[in-house]
Amino acid sequence: MRRFEFVIYIFGAVLIYSGVGLLRSGEPDVNPEKNLVLRIFRRFFPITTTFEGRNFFVEREGRWMATPLFLALIVVETTDLIFAVDSIPAILAITRDAFIVYTSNVFAILGLRSLYFALEHFFSMFRFLHYGLAIVLTLIGLKMLLSHYYEPSLGIMLGAVIAILAVSVGASLIWPEEKNRVIE
Repeated sequence: MRRFEFVIYIFGAVLIYSGVGLLRSGEPDVNPEKNLVLRIFRRFFPITTTFEGRNFFVEREGRWMATPLFLALIVVETTDLIFAVDSIPAILAITRDAFIVYTSNVFAILGLRSLYFALEHFFSMFRFLHYGLAIVLTLIGLKMLLSHYYEPSLGIMLGAVIAILAVSVGASLIWPEEKNRVIE
């Protein structure tokens, strides 16, 4: 793994960039029309406008066309791949043991989709959680960038992550988002 030590710095920079971006933008704006994978797929393959039962592809006018169900599959699997790649810096920030890195990545692929939906629910419940996650991303990125010079103990890093998340959840509970009230 020493040959790829430079990747730690790339991943650290990506985490810092993601953390700062999350701090600036707040809640992410999801627009499927801007999805790069979907735009590339649409450029090369014709797509039907309606679902065709459970079919991924249908034949229309002598040519095969993808259905929106296949597009949904592409988005879900691309998200799994992005989560898998995103989990690599997180595990490398903790250990450099190749077996743990590989196995944790496999488990990340298997379980992160359901975790994403849980996190999406928590984002709506705890309005300051995305700030806490942004700070955690930046902290882990800094740890990775500085790992050659200083390696904080796992206990300190884990304690910092737990404290940051606890403060962001606590702040959300103390100052909940006010709903627009209709006064009659």
